[in-house]
Amino acid sequence: MISISLVALSFITAFYFYPMMPDKVASHWNLEGNVDGYMPRDIGVYFMPILGAVILALLYALPAIDPKKENYKKFQAEYDGMMAVIIAFMYYVYLLTLAYNTGHSFNLVQFLAPGFGILFLYVGSVLGKAKQNWFVGIRTPWTLSSEKVWDRTHALGSKLFMAAGVVALFGMVAPQMFIAAIAVVLAAAVATFAYSYIEYRKETRGKRRAKS
Repeated sequence: MISISLVALSFITAFYFYPMMPDKVASHWNLEGNVDGYMPRDIGVYFMPILGAVILALLYALPAIDPKKENYKKFQAEYDGMMAVIIAFMYYVYLLTLAYNTGHSFNLVQFLAPGFGILFLYVGSVLGKAKQNWFVGIRTPWTLSSEKVWDRTHALGSKLFMAAGVVALFGMVAPQMFIAAIAVVLAAAVATFAYSYIEYRKETRGKRRAKS
């Protein structure tokens, strides 16, 4: 209900701010906080609300089509919370873009940093509790082949994403910390991929030894 309310609020916000928007809406910024992309007003104002509605519908539907849908019940509260956090993050970004396009001058990267920090922290929390499924989490051939490898990999991923969240929070006062947080997330993706393979190899070797 929180997620649905936020999507509805984003459409109300779009209706309210539409007359105030310029013909070309700033829609993309580089890591230095400078605008490097624009959209026509009609698209720029309604893009985020529509995208939020689509993502919410997709997240709501995924458990129903997942072959391992029963596992979602084991972390349902965290999954529902993840939906709300993602939609809230999108709404926060949307408010920042509206503020910029209505004449407020600020470094967007600095204000994005705490939003990403909270998002990474919550994703890290979800990773630590997520059970094996096809859509949410660190899905490699090895985590999907073994629940033990899934659990171990996600325990590591949880710590790395939460570390990235903490680093990102400092981006509000030091923009370079936000870039560092992105680097931690990319490193986490590589590290968990490799770790899942290593853990799977250990597990299969152990099984072979047990049989022999």
